[in-house]
Amino acid sequence: MAQPSPENLILVDVEPNGIASVTINCPKSLNSLTKAMMTDLAQAFKALDRNDGEGRFQGRREGLGGGPGGADGAVPEADIGAVNGFAVTAGFEIALACDILIAAKGAKFIDTHARFGIFPSWGLSQKLSRIIGPNKAREVSLTATPLTAEVAERLGVVNHVVEEGQLLNKVREVAEAIIRNNQDLVLRYKAVINDGLKLDLGHALSLEKERAHDYYNGMTKEQFKKMQEFKAGRGSKKPSSKL
Repeated sequence: MAQPSPENLILVDVEPNGIASVTINCPKSLNSLTKAMMTDLAQAFKALDRNDGEGRFQGRREGLGGGPGGADGAVPEADIGAVNGFAVTAGFEIALACDILIAAKGAKFIDTHARFGIFPSWGLSQKLSRIIGPNKAREVSLTATPLTAEVAERLGVVNHVVEEGQLLNKVREVAEAIIRNNQDLVLRYKAVINDGLKLDLGHALSLEKERAHDYYNGMTKEQFKKMQEFKAGRGSKKPSSKL
């Protein structure tokens, strides 16, 4: 059952299958993020992170406005963002902190730092350029021009663009595809991808080998047996439909 903050602005719902939903719920102000909301949002994710490690997150954002606070993408589990409406400045920052981003048709991403004289400090100036390239990132940020969901998908910011009524269904489809897999490996895989992005390719490949070596060397006989059983079970199942 959803656990709202006293102002009902941040809603959290955890399902038995491990999928958790964190909803920013302030449509009257287009989800403009206040300091209190950012605090509640951070606490919600920290509380979920203190669970047994099986939770997958889906964040529903009915538009994300700017506001004070900070964006932290260091969530160990897979973080799926759902954007419907406008993701403006702070909202754009939060969107970029997600591992996978799904947007409804009509959603827009806007960086207004330059427009209002606010120096970026949550990572947008660095993350966006690494995703869409420096030239396009300069255009988006220096002109404060909206980036439509469709263009964001072509540039690699957004994974999928769907009809508004199908937004959460698509989020659930992706979340369920993730949760069907070996959850320990999902966590490790996300970590090695993210950590490898901080390195040049040569060092990143060495990091992968090092962690693979540690992973297999650290396995108990029981864990190895379970891995073999998991692989055998997955091999006998029909592959899921293409995302």
